[in-house]
Amino acid sequence: MVQQLTPHTAPEIIYPDSDGQPMADNTKQFRWIVTIKENLEILFASRDDVFVAGNLLWYPVEGSVKTRQAPDVMVVFGRPKGDRGSYKQWLENNIPPQVVFEILSPGNRTQEMINKSLFYQRYGVDEYYVYDPDTLELSGFLRSQDSFAAIEEINGWVSPSLGISFQLTPDTLEIYYPDGRKFLTSVELDQRAEREYERAEQERQEKEAAVQQYQELLAKLQAKGVDIDNL
Repeated sequence: MVQQLTPHTAPEIIYPDSDGQPMADNTKQFRWIVTIKENLEILFASRDDVFVAGNLLWYPVEGSVKTRQAPDVMVVFGRPKGDRGSYKQWLENNIPPQVVFEILSPGNRTQEMINKSLFYQRYGVDEYYVYDPDTLELSGFLRSQDSFAAIEEINGWVSPSLGISFQLTPDTLEIYYPDGRKFLTSVELDQRAEREYERAEQERQEKEAAVQQYQELLAKLQAKGVDIDNL
């Protein structure tokens, strides 16, 4: 009797799409995460090879489900847009996020942030920004070989990868597009769009009124027997 051996099949590794942690601890932190993420989406809307995500689990090492982080905002150049449950780097041409943002809340512990910094440093992030909206402190780090070097003068700094600039004021952090426009919240963007619509609508109505007045004038001249073709 011949015994047929069943080939060994390695069990499938499940990479969870959630780490069970909330996206934000408070409304201020959430607003900053959404504002930065959405404005970066707008900035790179015309580029199909830039992927922007917020609070998405990043797995840099295949086979290690515990080696992961969920940056508040991350930007990946060289990867297509699209929905993902998580960012599995080995399925993304092994391209790590090049830029990462973290927005602090009172619940963030020092050791937690140190661990995040070491993680981003180890797994290939080129630019790392940390903002505390309560203390108005912004820190930035650039890759220098295999480690991070702090950006000494962050006020007025222009991101080499993103082209955006940072300006600290007495009240807040302001971020600007390469063309000088300021990052706005979704409400501010809607208000600006509404103002632009109202201005365009007013211009349209004024043009229509001018055309109508001109046509009425021509009609009056014709009624008086004026040859308008020779005007």
